[in-house]
Amino acid sequence: MANITPSELSILLIEPSDTQRKIIVGELEKAGITQITTANNVAESIAIVDRHPPDLITSAMYFDDGTALDVLKHIKTSHKHADIAFMLVSSEYKKESLEEFKQSGVVALLPKPFTPEHLSAAINTTIDLLSPDEMELDYFDVNDIRVLLVDDSTLARNHIRRVLNNLGLQKVTEAEDGKQAIGILEDNMFDIVVTDYNMPEVDGRELTKYIREQSQQSHLPVLMVTSESSETHLANIEQDGVNALCDKPFEPQFVKQLLFQLLQQ
Repeated sequence: MANITPSELSILLIEPSDTQRKIIVGELEKAGITQITTANNVAESIAIVDRHPPDLITSAMYFDDGTALDVLKHIKTSHKHADIAFMLVSSEYKKESLEEFKQSGVVALLPKPFTPEHLSAAINTTIDLLSPDEMELDYFDVNDIRVLLVDDSTLARNHIRRVLNNLGLQKVTEAEDGKQAIGILEDNMFDIVVTDYNMPEVDGRELTKYIREQSQQSHLPVLMVTSESSETHLANIEQDGVNALCDKPFEPQFVKQLLFQLLQQ
């Protein structure tokens, strides 16, 4: 399937400030996007989504009747709307305020003000999600690759599985945390593990150590998805045998490159 173009995307922009709304609309139009609907608050945006679901929601953080999380949860918990891409545009910088967005499978977290490069990357990620692009491997049929996906967030698993499926990886087994993953690994063979870092009981680091030191699949490639930003912390994770690290939000093209490298080894 060929990639769609920015002009084919329909976007719902949720922004309470008239000035900010005009600025963002202008930047979207510069990026070639013309199908733009706007809303001022949570209630109005939910009504629009239910009536005419867009391809992408671009949302500020705070409104007089709630926050962007209210909109995000509405779409992600609906079978009808769960595949709508979501992008947050906010001056919020506190990790605890942004973590739930990262764990929910947003396509981008853009600062205010954002650059054209920020916006272009987010638009491209949205297009990637809407345009399946199956990988071609030298030694495997991508449809036969067995993936163990581990994440305690259902929303994050749904998003990552969608990206994997779009790349042709259809045999995806899910685990809710590292402990469940270990039980699955004891009885099943896989070609790659994609795991979150932060999980209760057994986290991604401990799961990787189990794979390397105790499992019968010690050479299994491990791609870890994390929202951690500490370089020291990330270095420690890599020392435990992780083959590659990927940030949340989970960007399809970067993930494709990482998976291609891991599976071609």
